[in-house]
Amino acid sequence: GKRGLPSMACEGGMVVVPTEVHAALFEAAFKARGFDEEECAAAVDMAQLATWHGVRTHAGLKALHLDTHFGSQSPEGKVRGCVPRAEIKKLSSRFKAIEKWDAQHKLGPTVAKMAMDRAIELADEYGTGCVCVDNAFHYLWGGGYVLQAAQRGYIGYTNCPAALTEVVPFGGRSPTLGTNPHSWGFPTTDLVGFPIVIDWATSVIAMGRVQQLAREGKPLPPDAAVDVDGNLTTDPAAVAALVPFGRHKGYGLSLLDELYAGYIGGGPPTLRHRTVVEGEKQCCTFFFQATHPEALDCGAFGMGRDQHANVRAVLHDVLKGNDGVVLPGQFEADAAKRSERNGGLLFSAAEVADLAEIALSVNLPFDPASFKAAVA
Repeated sequence: GKRGLPSMACEGGMVVVPTEVHAALFEAAFKARGFDEEECAAAVDMAQLATWHGVRTHAGLKALHLDTHFGSQSPEGKVRGCVPRAEIKKLSSRFKAIEKWDAQHKLGPTVAKMAMDRAIELADEYGTGCVCVDNAFHYLWGGGYVLQAAQRGYIGYTNCPAALTEVVPFGGRSPTLGTNPHSWGFPTTDLVGFPIVIDWATSVIAMGRVQQLAREGKPLPPDAAVDVDGNLTTDPAAVAALVPFGRHKGYGLSLLDELYAGYIGGGPPTLRHRTVVEGEKQCCTFFFQATHPEALDCGAFGMGRDQHANVRAVLHDVLKGNDGVVLPGQFEADAAKRSERNGGLLFSAAEVADLAEIALSVNLPFDPASFKAAVA
């Protein structure tokens, strides 16, 4: 196949990349940029978690892209959003269940994993716990952090404004909002077989999806993006800005991220990761929250049910008579099962070609021809 790829992959299928090969590749790539062992490990973990669950738009390739353009490799004169080996500063807080951190531009996944872990510790003590992070850098797939919280038995939530403003507010003409995702995770594995994970960008599609479709030569869905003249386009190469999903509703949810950021310490959205403005804040923020389900239990459920049985009854009622309905998190759970069946991480042929380029740049052996084609 093309560039040494299995022929089936080049015909539109998927290729299985062993997890150890993927890990070694991205560990070497981040190490070459000056990141320490803990930072490399966190980046690899979250990239593999996202890819394992089918979220290839916010995985390793995205991480390196962000670091190249807005992070440690940012061009001269632009904001350097990520600093290898930076140390997190814990700030004072008079609220016992809320911690405030200055990430000092440390690599996002490292900070985010620590923040969710700490929020869970606070939830164990206070019922709920929050960690607010200033001077942060993009953490990739927000759903991954709440998924892990849910797997540990907690309700997780996070938001993070996007690296750039690429979304036009409802009724507007200029992109002054980020794709600004929200992520919730609920501990429902014993009820439905997987954690319910509600995770989305507040634009119709994320910019990572635009990049993926451009890489693979595929069109965008309709009514998702506009060109430089403000006209709707399905050509990923012509995209100048995205539009919010659900019109005013997606706009409002996107604005929530900017408001959280504004309260935490983030500056004007359109200045994020752009040309340096002396004295201005031009970085992302994180907000993490974990809640122990017991903290929500008011103890008075219908028909003698306890909290666990009550959540089961609610889900059963929602799905009753709706055989085709898919719960949020089902697609990710199915993707994880497919990864398990294939014994590795699934990538498109175009993505494997990009992985090969990264391997070449860090002098790492990488043989796409040795990768098998994925099965359904």
